Amino acid sequence: MRKSFVLLFIGLLGVILLSACGQKSQDEVVNGLEKKVKEYTSYKATAKMVIETGEEPQEYKVEIWHKKPDYYRVYLENSKKDQHQVILRNGNGVFVLTPSLNKSFRFQSDWPTNSSQVYLFDSLVNDIKKDTEAEFSTNEENYVFETKTNYQHNQSLPVQEIVLNKKNLAPKSVKVMDTDRKEMVKVDFEKFAFDEPLEKESFDEKKNMTLSHMDIATSAEASDDFAVAAPVYLPEGTEKLEEKEISTADGKRIITTYGGKHSFTLIQEKARVAQSAASVTASGNPVDLGFAIGALTDNSVSWTYDGVEYLLASDNIEQEELVQIAKSVYGQSTK
Repeated sequence: MRKSFVLLFIGLLGVILLSACGQKSQDEVVNGLEKKVKEYTSYKATAKMVIETGEEPQEYKVEIWHKKPDYYRVYLENSKKDQHQVILRNGNGVFVLTPSLNKSFRFQSDWPTNSSQVYLFDSLVNDIKKDTEAEFSTNEENYVFETKTNYQHNQSLPVQEIVLNKKNLAPKSVKVMDTDRKEMVKVDFEKFAFDEPLEKESFDEKKNMTLSHMDIATSAEASDDFAVAAPVYLPEGTEKLEEKEISTADGKRIITTYGGKHSFTLIQEKARVAQSAASVTASGNPVDLGFAIGALTDNSVSWTYDGVEYLLASDNIEQEELVQIAKSVYGQSTK
C-alpha cells in the first residue's frame, strides 16, 4: 500500500514539475493539433524532399496548398531530371498532371485520406492521432513524434519521425524509415503558413496545366532514342521471356514480357507532347513511386520519367507487388 502511494506521489510530482516548467504533455499537444486542424482555413508550404529508395538520391522541390474542406495542390519538381508534376484535388476529382506533356490522369479517388502523405499537415496529424503507441519527446523549440505510417501500397516504410514547431504546431521536418530504421524519405519544410488566402481557381486543372514548360517538350520531338529500362525486382519464379521493338507513327515502342507464376508486361516509349490537353480517366489512385507520381489501377501502373512513358500491366500480381516492380524500374538500362 505504502509503495503504491509513493509511486502515485512520484507520478503526480512529475506532472506538477512539467506544468511548472511550462512543458506540455503528449495528450495536450495532440489535443492542440486536433484543435489546429479544426480551426485553420488553409495553408501554404514549401519544402525540400529527398528520396533514397532508388540507386541515387532524388531531390524534389515541393509546393503544397490546401484550402478547406478538400482542395489540395501538390507541385513536385525534380530539376535535375526536368520532372514536374502536380497532384490536384478539387470539385471535379483527383488529378495527376504532367504540364510539360499537356497530359493528365483523372481519378475518382479518396486521395489524400486513403494513405499517409508525408507533405500534408492534416495527414501527419491523423497519423499521430491514430497511433496509440506513438513516442513523444520535446526540446526547447520542437515537439517530436515517432509514429507508425499508413502507406497503402508500401509496407516497407513503417515508421516516421515528425518534428513540429512549438510556436504554431507547423511541421518542420518528417523522416520516413524502413524496417531497419534507415532514413528513406526526408522532408524539410522551408516555409509553412496557416490561413493563407487561396482561391478555388488556384486548384483548377486547366490553370495548373500551364504551370511549366520543360526542356523535355522540345527534346521529345528532337530524338527518338532512350535507354531501355528493366526492373531490378522480380517476383519469385518470374523471368524475362521476350523483348521486342515495334515501330509506331511516333517512333519506337519497346514491349518486354515476363513469365512465370507472376507474369507482367512492361511497355516503354518516348514521351510526346499532346497537341491539345489530353486527359485519361482511371478507376484508381495516384501512387508515389519515389521518382515520379504514377497512376495505379487494379492491374496496371503507368508513369512518365526522364522523357519516357512507361506502362506496367499484369493480370495476376497484387497491387502492392506491382508498385514494388514499378519502383525498381528506375535507373536500370538494358541497352
